[in-house]
Amino acid sequence: MEASALVDAAKNGDPGAFDVLTRRYRPRIFALALHLTGSRSEADDITQDAFLRAYKNIDRFEGRSEFFTWLYRIALNRALNVRRDQRRRITMSLDDPRLTMALAVDSGGDPRRAIELRETYTILLRAFDALSPLLRTTVALTLLQGLSYKEAAVVLDTTEGTIAWRVHEARRKMHEAMNKMLKDPTPVERLRVAEENRRRREEERSPRTLEHALATLVFPKTGASLG
Repeated sequence: MEASALVDAAKNGDPGAFDVLTRRYRPRIFALALHLTGSRSEADDITQDAFLRAYKNIDRFEGRSEFFTWLYRIALNRALNVRRDQRRRITMSLDDPRLTMALAVDSGGDPRRAIELRETYTILLRAFDALSPLLRTTVALTLLQGLSYKEAAVVLDTTEGTIAWRVHEARRKMHEAMNKMLKDPTPVERLRVAEENRRRREEERSPRTLEHALATLVFPKTGASLG
């Protein structure tokens, strides 16, 4: 059933309809919160709070945008408030849930591949965490969540041109951060291979992985449109 029909049913008092919406969008909202906070517990809290707020305010949703963009906006506001309350930056650790979850998916169960990706992901996530909240949020929506620039612009209440500029600026800043951290080009070369693989698999609409998303971020030639 389409999201719009489920929203209408939820407005009419059907609790099962909102349960379907929750199951449909919860994984993506949790992933977004996790990318922005680096904490599984905080991501859980943000996700739960976002759906609770959406449920309580479902009658205020007027349908002028897609339901998921409205839901993303609720989750983003909550996540950014959490970061401001913390008044700290994310600190990468060996048990960072973003790192462990991505390795579990992208290594394909190959221990040697996991070791290679851990080095690459650690460097790139550190560069990602060093971005400003605005740039980090834009990257999370477009390159990690797969929203188009148009969809991200709706969520962030701005223009497609602004989204494009932010992604460009994020690339520049990440390159600067990586240049300071890298002692050899090996991780970046691995991402170059990942980007070539992404191009070959793009027509197959394979699930987005952290490796491919970050490869697209680092190599701007193919990063203009990901939606």
